[in-house]
Amino acid sequence: MRSGYRPIMLRRGGFRGYDAAMWQRGRLGDRMSRRLRRSSLLVAIVVAVVLGVGVTAAAWWLLRQVLGVAAEPPSKADLTRFAFSVTVGVGGVVGLVVAYRRQRDAERGRFAELFGAAARQLGDPDAAVRMAGVYAMAGVADEFATPGRRQQCIDVLCGYLRLPYEPESGASHLAARTETSAAEGTTTELKYQLRANDREVRRAIVDVISAHLRPAAEVSWSERDFDFADAVLEDPDFRYAVFDGERTYFARTVFTGLRATTFESARFTGRYVNFRNAEFRGALTLFRAAEFAPREPRRGEQRGSGVVFSGVRFGSPVSFQQAVFRGERLSFPNAGFLGPHTTFTDVRFLSGHTDFTGATFGGDETLFDKTEFGGERISFAGVQFYADRTTFAEARLGVRSRWRRPGTAEIDFGRVEYHGTVSFADAALAGAAAYFTRGDFFGEISFRGTKFGARVVDFDKPKSWVGVLTDWDEDPSRKPDHIAPALWPPIPPGATPV
Repeated sequence: MRSGYRPIMLRRGGFRGYDAAMWQRGRLGDRMSRRLRRSSLLVAIVVAVVLGVGVTAAAWWLLRQVLGVAAEPPSKADLTRFAFSVTVGVGGVVGLVVAYRRQRDAERGRFAELFGAAARQLGDPDAAVRMAGVYAMAGVADEFATPGRRQQCIDVLCGYLRLPYEPESGASHLAARTETSAAEGTTTELKYQLRANDREVRRAIVDVISAHLRPAAEVSWSERDFDFADAVLEDPDFRYAVFDGERTYFARTVFTGLRATTFESARFTGRYVNFRNAEFRGALTLFRAAEFAPREPRRGEQRGSGVVFSGVRFGSPVSFQQAVFRGERLSFPNAGFLGPHTTFTDVRFLSGHTDFTGATFGGDETLFDKTEFGGERISFAGVQFYADRTTFAEARLGVRSRWRRPGTAEIDFGRVEYHGTVSFADAALAGAAAYFTRGDFFGEISFRGTKFGARVVDFDKPKSWVGVLTDWDEDPSRKPDHIAPALWPPIPPGATPV
């Protein structure tokens, strides 16, 4: 047995006794908390009295020592006046404390009254009353600037958007729906309660929130958290919105509608930005000129996950043109870009780790033209380029900028499937290593004009090698020595060298 290690023997029911002890400790903590809340007024008065006496003593000492006031024995009249002044001052301080507490309790009661009235309106069967409740709840959030109370109002509005909703019946006047099914001689009748004309109410909530997130808002909600997880949003317009709160969640959110879902020029500067498993089904999705710059955790804080788009599905055309990604990590693993057009033109990926592992790019075209990839690691491992046309024309992968000191350690295009037309024409790859190993090259894949500036470039062990064009195809001796394999073109495993 190791030195210093002593086994702990537990009697029967030891864990149960431990739980009971923890429960008793929790009850003791609750009782102490309630007593402190009840005695907070007394504590505030005592503190105010002590401070008042301290200020009076300090003033008396200042008059005697600093200003040279003669130290004469005080008379009974002087002592009486002094005691009276101290009593009046202390009484005034106590009065101020009591008045402040009374005012605070009145504000708390007013908040509860207004908040409850707005919440009742949001739950009303009439769509007009619910819409009035949206603006009433927003008014309560504007009036009470305390972070906790404002956050409470925002949580209610976001919670309404997370309620079950069917876009097909969003504009329906029906309040209920009945479905009947018969199976094995048994008839089942299902009745559904619907919120009639709910589409306009939900759009009003999104409009109110986005208006409070724009820089020109009279009252800003940007520093608060927003949880849209599992919500259904129709044609949301978050242009120029600033999400500066601790958490911004769009996980599993469904974006739909007949118009555009737009985050153009939006800024995400909070710690957690999450679009995990979100679905974009609308006519168009725009993230043009958006900025994702989550702040780094402070000392002692748990490190966040950066910007997360893992598992997201874009069924509509999507554009990230001129967007900027910063922070510790950007995650697009297993994302699906399945709309007809996917645009990352002029995007700057400046995160420490940019991860597109396992993503699928389909549709008519995918554009990474003039895109800058920085950071320590860039991963496209296992990506499926299935679009008819995919281009990285003039893209810069791992190329160090003047203002960016750390270099890129790895650019990983391993196990990528290149189908259709894929072009790296005039692209530049730098850093320590760039891997294209075990790739499935089958189509029209061009590396003409590509600048392989990485110290190690590896194309070894391709799954297939059909339709690949390089600058040294006609004369393999022109192939740079740092590009593997030495024998060119690469030979798929099991194939016969030509």
